[in-house]
Amino acid sequence: MSVSTARMRVIAGAIVATGMVVAGVLVSPSTAIGTVDSLAADPLLFGVVVAGLYLVRPFLAWPTTPLAVVVGYGFGVAVGVPVALAGIVVTVLPVFVAARLLSADDGEGDPDARVAAGTCESDDGTGFLERARDTVGRYYETAGPLRGVTASRLAPIPSDVATCAAAISGVSLRQFVLGTVIGELPWTIAAVVVGASAATITAGGFGELGLVFSVGCAVAAAFLLAGPIYRTMWTKNGPQTESTTRSTDS
Repeated sequence: MSVSTARMRVIAGAIVATGMVVAGVLVSPSTAIGTVDSLAADPLLFGVVVAGLYLVRPFLAWPTTPLAVVVGYGFGVAVGVPVALAGIVVTVLPVFVAARLLSADDGEGDPDARVAAGTCESDDGTGFLERARDTVGRYYETAGPLRGVTASRLAPIPSDVATCAAAISGVSLRQFVLGTVIGELPWTIAAVVVGASAATITAGGFGELGLVFSVGCAVAAAFLLAGPIYRTMWTKNGPQTESTTRSTDS
């Protein structure tokens, strides 16, 4: 990839991200969701509005949890959980596709070309993106695509950050969708239950239980990654330790 092309992609990505943040600030989820409360009595109209919220969410950089609360409020737990999971998959796909297109690299299949590109582009700021991409790539190489996506969804990090990380690392669409469904399931169930038990609709998330639930999901993500990390560390240090032991014995 030429330096000018890489620079243009960085600029385009920065403009899009800035626009999303500004739009998200101007049109907060609390304001939008608050207007949906009066529609809950009409399931069909409520469903259409909720579908619209999921479709516009990527462009406003909203979190996905408040929307799951809305779904629970309107549809209850039994219907709300599958509807919210389907909504999450639909709402993260545009971000996944956009990140995959913006991160497309002509030298992707040639490691030497990628190293050279990162060296040449470091002067205009794109070297940082190459280093970030390599870091994400090492994470998915260690954890595996499905496990990596699942853990990133369990961890209390922004949904779109996890989506972009999976996109630039080359995770397949099938693995991304499956990992998203598995990893988002605990968050979705909790949010839908909160919404279903609420007297009025709210975008406040889990309330007082938010911190405890976030810590629990973070621990679950760490537990999920413990095996691959241990195997990687053992592979790197095991042969060296064995060689040192043999030389000492001799």
